[in-house]
Amino acid sequence: MGSAMGSHPLPVPTTAAGREGLAALLERPGRAVVGLDFDGTLAEIVPDPDQARAHPGAVPALSRLAPRLRSVAVITGRPAEVAVRYGGFAGAEGLDGLVVLGLYGAERWDAASGAVQAPEPHPGVAAVQAELPAVLEEYGAAQGTWIEDKGRAVAVHTRRAEDPQATFEALRAPLHALAERHGLIVEPGRLVLELRPPGMDKGVALTEYVRRMGAEAVLYAGDDLGDLAAFGAVERLREEGVPGVLVCSGSTEVTELAQRADLVVDGPAGVVELLSSLADAVSGANAS
Repeated sequence: MGSAMGSHPLPVPTTAAGREGLAALLERPGRAVVGLDFDGTLAEIVPDPDQARAHPGAVPALSRLAPRLRSVAVITGRPAEVAVRYGGFAGAEGLDGLVVLGLYGAERWDAASGAVQAPEPHPGVAAVQAELPAVLEEYGAAQGTWIEDKGRAVAVHTRRAEDPQATFEALRAPLHALAERHGLIVEPGRLVLELRPPGMDKGVALTEYVRRMGAEAVLYAGDDLGDLAAFGAVERLREEGVPGVLVCSGSTEVTELAQRADLVVDGPAGVVELLSSLADAVSGANAS
């Protein structure tokens, strides 16, 4: 892990609010929370979500940075246990305080205990799953689409379809109707439509976590439409006096996120460089 150490200067946010947020984090890292999306931020987007793994530099960078901070939380649409496994987070040195908020915050995994706290599954998820194959068939989307069972949610991926974007657009309305019938909502992502229970998103999860930790600064990095809620949460926290930094894991697929970010980095490799640079910058700071 030494190759990344000291080799990348800390990037400067392009906005005044972002520069203020970064300065607050660097001044008092022990009062700061770093929130990170998983897919597209810590792990490359791949055609088969089951093959996604954290960038090889992610755990080493986090192992250096996390002990200096108030907390690091991975906030993901995946089940918490899956993100822990694909991230290689369990038992990693320096990550004994890591928290993974899965299914947009509905689940919580703590490295300290290794346990997952989760609510009972919403009955609409099983009902939707039973009807999905017929809906995909009806709209000519059975070929090339892939249904992912997330336990407390279900996702339809179109990345493998012959025309991924056209299939994604064609399924938006029918899947919204299906979700609504069973009391669920649709969360769109990068060529994926996820049907899940309402009432929780990354913004709610991040806000609750920052407040629970008593954080005085926050940095959030994401790459997808689902991360817009977390960006909005950081913007609201800024208005309440909590400085923050918005980082986009450079995606050309989601330009809205890049336009709102204080800092755009080059995908998971860029996020790892940023985390390593932050670890260098706060290594001499008092983490109290």
